[in-house]
Amino acid sequence: MAALWAIFYRELIRYWREKIRIITSLVQPAIWLFVMGGGMGAAFNGPGDVSYRTFIFPGIVGMTVLFSAIFSSISIVWDREFGFLKEVLVSPASRESIVLGKALGGATTAVIQGMIILIFAPAVGINLTFSMVVKAFVTMYFIALTMAAFGIVIAARMQSMQGFQFVTNFIVMPLFFLSGAIYPLKGIPGWLAALAAINPLAYGIDLLKHVFLPYHEYSLTTDIAVMAGFCVLFLFLGILLFKKDG
Repeated sequence: MAALWAIFYRELIRYWREKIRIITSLVQPAIWLFVMGGGMGAAFNGPGDVSYRTFIFPGIVGMTVLFSAIFSSISIVWDREFGFLKEVLVSPASRESIVLGKALGGATTAVIQGMIILIFAPAVGINLTFSMVVKAFVTMYFIALTMAAFGIVIAARMQSMQGFQFVTNFIVMPLFFLSGAIYPLKGIPGWLAALAAINPLAYGIDLLKHVFLPYHEYSLTTDIAVMAGFCVLFLFLGILLFKKDG
């Protein structure tokens, strides 16, 4: 437990020291919401009476959490390159503690990033309530933990930061575009629907839609069950890969 806490705390300290990252994290979501959202909103409306900017808001929050959670795992590759990971692996710390500490640390920093984006909610027509903020926090943590664990699975076998960035960029954008973040999944071609159905982020984004919108793709039970399954799977694979690394 002490090892888990130490690794978790180290991830938070590393994040806090990169204050410019906190500020710049607002730029990309703002561009999506107000530039892309404004331009696309002139041609397309969201489902029902929902404006396009309002419709994409849960997706942009989810995108922020996704990027931050997955890329937090680059610290594993960094630690491997500079020999710190080897010291951790030969310590008495269990592989479970290492993976959970990394995942929880990455998830927490991703949720902080996501919560910052909520300041844009009134500007896109969403009146936040205390209940919505609490539900959004819990949902973001669920998504972030799943995506951080996925990032750990990727990073577990990466030997360079360049390789990690290439692989994650190759994976992250399809995850985002097939999540229903910027267009409804209902009515899309069958082959796209099949890909979206195996995309964990699609269910995470839909959970955020349950929080912010009157529109959603799947039932709440389906979203939670599928996300929980992916979360457990990625954590298990991460632990398994770290055990093999030892």
